[in-house]
Amino acid sequence: MSFRLSQRDKDIIGFINQFRAVDRDSLVELFFKQLKSPINACNSVMVRLYRLGLIERTQQYSPTVYLPVDAKIKKNSQKILHFLSILDIYKQMCTYSAPKQVIVEDKPTGRKGGIEPDLFCIFKGSPFWIEIQRNQYSEQKMQDKVNFYEEFFFSNEWKTLQWQLEDRAAIFPSVILITPIRYAISSEHIRIIQVATIHELMDKYKGSGKQQKDARPRTRASSSGIKISLT
Repeated sequence: MSFRLSQRDKDIIGFINQFRAVDRDSLVELFFKQLKSPINACNSVMVRLYRLGLIERTQQYSPTVYLPVDAKIKKNSQKILHFLSILDIYKQMCTYSAPKQVIVEDKPTGRKGGIEPDLFCIFKGSPFWIEIQRNQYSEQKMQDKVNFYEEFFFSNEWKTLQWQLEDRAAIFPSVILITPIRYAISSEHIRIIQVATIHELMDKYKGSGKQQKDARPRTRASSSGIKISLT
């Protein structure tokens, strides 16, 4: 059977492959909101792509959640909620500026046992690794996580990651912990930011930018040369 995919079809399939689990309402928001009947249009497209065997779906969630055809997660897996939480953070970012160089479940060391952030992206000109912590952990466990990032910092392997710009000095990403709990963790070498949402992050740096507008530039740097420019 021959069929022709539109560019939007291809973009939707690619997006589902990238984020692993995408709910119907997110697809409406990201791909159909400009249409007169966005929900109906989305439903029609997704049914067609499903029947063509180009995506999978699970109706154990409402609204329906769509998965890649080669998804290695079960349709009732709790892992789906994990991927949906990553998607939610991405969508929060998109309300301010579309992130670039997005990598879901990044593995920058290329091996097990290293850091495994839930998301990497370039957001408003700065690189970030994002860890989504929905459960409460001991402060020692959270500090251990920070220590893993420090180990990677001292390895210098991060300087050759594919998203680094060849004509500029390498930058070690700031680490955002998305958590409703504030942990007593610290690092003298990497920047750790604890916020409950991206909206809180933006409010925090917007307020900071207003206070420092006349005294210093908006771009802030830590001792390790990490730059953040969010306002």
